[in-house]
Amino acid sequence: MPSLVRGLAAALLSAAISVAAQTAQTAQTAQTAQTAQTAPKPNVVVLATGGTIAGAGASAANSATYQAAKVPVDKLIAGVPELADVANLRGEQVFQIASESFTNDRLLTLGKRVSALAKDPGVDGIVITHGTDTLEETAFFLTLTVHTDKPIVVVGSMRPGTAMSADGTLNLYDAVVAAGDKSSRGKGVLVVMNDDILSGRDASKRINIKTSAFGSQWGALGSVVEGRTYWFRAPVKRHTNASEFDIDRIDGLPTVAIVYGSGEMGTWGAEAAVKAGAKAIVHAGTGNGSVPDYEVETLRRLRAGGVHIIRSARVPDGFVLRNSEQPDDKYDWVVAHDLNPQKAKILAALALTRTNDTKELQRIFWEY
Repeated sequence: MPSLVRGLAAALLSAAISVAAQTAQTAQTAQTAQTAQTAPKPNVVVLATGGTIAGAGASAANSATYQAAKVPVDKLIAGVPELADVANLRGEQVFQIASESFTNDRLLTLGKRVSALAKDPGVDGIVITHGTDTLEETAFFLTLTVHTDKPIVVVGSMRPGTAMSADGTLNLYDAVVAAGDKSSRGKGVLVVMNDDILSGRDASKRINIKTSAFGSQWGALGSVVEGRTYWFRAPVKRHTNASEFDIDRIDGLPTVAIVYGSGEMGTWGAEAAVKAGAKAIVHAGTGNGSVPDYEVETLRRLRAGGVHIIRSARVPDGFVLRNSEQPDDKYDWVVAHDLNPQKAKILAALALTRTNDTKELQRIFWEY
């Protein structure tokens, strides 16, 4: 009998604990939901520049054939009503162009507007809609020049909104989520595409017909899934507030040319670039930034004339080793490290606004 009594008492105690735990869990869930409903939504500004995300095709079957930069920013925002649940939004149409038409002047215009918004205490985050062709250059430029810890997110799409399985709607939603999330602060400019959160420093367009076009050899920083950010790593290179470049003090950029390496490439590309006014040449060499034997003396002569030579590589992954393949110290050349040619061009142009010293240029390429 005593054992039966003890068993009944234990069962009653266990039931009571279970009911109490369920009650507490229900109360906590209700409190969390109420907090989410009452918490103020972040204020996010969408700066539109055109591109595929604002494109339209002749039919739903046209995923690769379409006209870019057709849809204005107000219609882009209105096309994703769920955005109202995650942020207070307003949009500005900065440009309405395909991104291959970006110029240095347009980069400066966009950068200065982003900087002004970042200083506004009423703005919590900024999203920039952009064509994918030069999205990586713009993202890198902004991460080098805008001094803020507020989230800046660059986003595009690989298919126009009129196409079947268009990716722009979810990309824009994810970008606004990331821009409004306090956990995105201090991580530099971000690229949000295809659920991935990538660093604006090393994100690049690697495929031209698939929605998984953007990636980084160093991996994503995190992901956006169902309106929530998940983080796995953070950038270690200098950016935004830690950068020595400031968009508010830059009014022009010197000309930097990319010369693409190949078999039988000749020397005319580099010579023509200098005649056209290039202050530096990014040599997109084969392999480890290789320079053919017949081009070495031409590049040395151009360097002696004041033009900087920066060895990059046409290989999408890896990095260029200094004094490997070529004696960079002897020739007074610079290596681009892991930056691809188009990103090396951006950094070189900015670096030349501050210094003309080769050692300083190389330091900059190591640090950024």
